[in-house]
Amino acid sequence: MQFSKPLPKFDPRSIPVQGIDDHLDSVALDRLTPFALRRRFASPPIWTPEHSVEKKFENREPAAAAVLVPLVMRDELMLLLTQRTTNLSTHSGQIALPGGRTDDTDTDAADTALREATEEIGLPRNHTEVLGTLPVYVTGTAYVITPVVALVTPGFVLQPNPAEVADVFEVPLAYLMNPANHRRHAVEFDGITREWLSMPYLDAAVRQEDGQLKERFIWGATAGMLRNLYRFLSA
Repeated sequence: MQFSKPLPKFDPRSIPVQGIDDHLDSVALDRLTPFALRRRFASPPIWTPEHSVEKKFENREPAAAAVLVPLVMRDELMLLLTQRTTNLSTHSGQIALPGGRTDDTDTDAADTALREATEEIGLPRNHTEVLGTLPVYVTGTAYVITPVVALVTPGFVLQPNPAEVADVFEVPLAYLMNPANHRRHAVEFDGITREWLSMPYLDAAVRQEDGQLKERFIWGATAGMLRNLYRFLSA
């Protein structure tokens, strides 16, 4: 079977914004609490994921994987994210959820996600409470990813693996669950139009040398899975 040519490296920030979804309601704040999330996953609504399969752009066999969606229980829920190092073979330099390929010894997707989170950033399992999973998301690089949503108790000390993780940071869940912060992009390559979302976030905790806040450019598969979480919580 033939697939399209590999997608060339490009700066996703350079692709024009085609639309912002500020016409959609944000998830109500009373749904963004540990209690509300436990209840939602215990009795999920009928809903449909918005993003499921990216257009394939690499000739690879599908591989099962899982990522952790770690929601740290601070004054408000904060999503823990990583920035990948630039030397990785896939999705280098991108912002990501901790996770990776499923091992034969993993018992399920949650086991994969928790193991990978420990290996990547040193997040201890005894600080996590798995709530449930979201529908699988298939990336253009043929990873079949199961997102595993978990609450995380503060007090942990992270130890990022420098071979995989360049940075670890947190973003308010309420910001990500507000579609006014969701931007739509599209680019044509090899005759195929590829579309994705971005959720740029200015990190008040980090100032650059020029004094400006550091932009965390969340896009691609990570943004797609977060959009599905938005649909799940707003259903």
